[in-house]
Parts: sequence; structure tokens; C-alpha cells
Amino acid sequence: MTRVVLATRNAHKVDELRGILGDVCDELGLTIVGLDEFPEAPDVVEDGVTFEQNATLKAASAAAATGLPALADDSGISVDVLGGSPGIFSARWSGGRGDRANLELLLAQLGDVRDEHRGAAFVCAASLVLPDGRAATELGHFPGRVAREPAGTGGFGYDPIFVPTNQPIDPQTDHRSGGGRTLAQFTPDEKNDVSHRALAFRALVPHLKEYLSP
Repeated sequence: MTRVVLATRNAHKVDELRGILGDVCDELGLTIVGLDEFPEAPDVVEDGVTFEQNATLKAASAAAATGLPALADDSGISVDVLGGSPGIFSARWSGGRGDRANLELLLAQLGDVRDEHRGAAFVCAASLVLPDGRAATELGHFPGRVAREPAGTGGFGYDPIFVPTNQPIDPQTDHRSGGGRTLAQFTPDEKNDVSHRALAFRALVPHLKEYLSP
């Protein structure tokens, strides 16, 4: 097996990516590990101005520190009426006070915005960097809208207020979300089929096959 390091110490993200790329890993003989196995690996200052730049910074740092092919992603929520914000600042939108504070601040900012103007998208850039410097980056774009209050207990971040598009609407149950389930109400398998992270990392599959085929 060839080890590929995902540039995170979040075990949840490692498990999620194993689910997203399970078939490809089996085909190519890859096993995905996290940076928790490499305590000497430095933390990266994410000072890029795009999702793509930040993902590449993290993957390049992990590849240099471990000597392994490295994957990384950078993602966030982009709200139409806010001109694309929070964007790359999604994780620290409330000044570093955590997921719940980020979510509550965004809801407050959209408090007077009508349902038809609450369009948003989750965006993810996924990057692959090899120790020899070869690299590739792909973008995943997952459209939806911002609900008026949280619903669901799954996922993390803004998942409880993000309602993906193209869902059937039940007016008896969906009044809080504005139609359809929030991403926090999806099962892990459902989320792995459609999410922005899934879209971005699956777009990297041809590059994985090109660079890491046995």
C-alpha cells in the first residue's frame, strides 16, 4: 500500500475522505492517513487569498514534512447577498469563536433577507502535491441556500443551516429551512455522494491515477 497523507489532524475529515475515495484507494493500493501520525509536521499559515491557494499551501507543506504524496482541501460557504463572503474566512467568521458562533453570526447578518435572496454555495478546493513538486488542484461547487434556523445534528460547521438545492419540498415539515433538509440532516453516505468535498476530491481522481498508479 502507498500511504497518502491528508493535511489535517481532524480524524473526522480523514474518515470522510476514506469514504469518498474508497474505491479509488482500493484500485490504486492507497491508504489515507492524517497528520496526527506526524507530530513534527508544522502548522501552516493559510495566507492565500483563494481556496485553491490555501489548499495547495497545506498539501505542499505536508508533502515536504512527510515525504509522502499529500492531499489537502480548503472550503467554506459563499453567500450570494454577501458578495461571496464568508468565503475563505468561513472558519473564523466570528473572530475565532468556533462553529456555533460563526453560524449564529451568519444567521443574524441574513435576518432580514427574504428567502429568494438567501442563495449560497459550499465551495471546496482539493489539492494533490507530490514530494517531487508535481501538483494538481480541483474545485467543487455545491449550491443551496441558507436556512432561517439550524436543523439536524450531523456534520459540522455551517451544515445545520445549509439547504442543498434540488430537493423536494414538504411544506408541513420544511418551513424552517425554506424547503428541503439541511446538510446536517443528511446521512454520512448521502453527504459523501454530493458534497463540495466529494466533488472536489473526485475531480482529483484522474490526477491520482496519473501520478500514483502502481
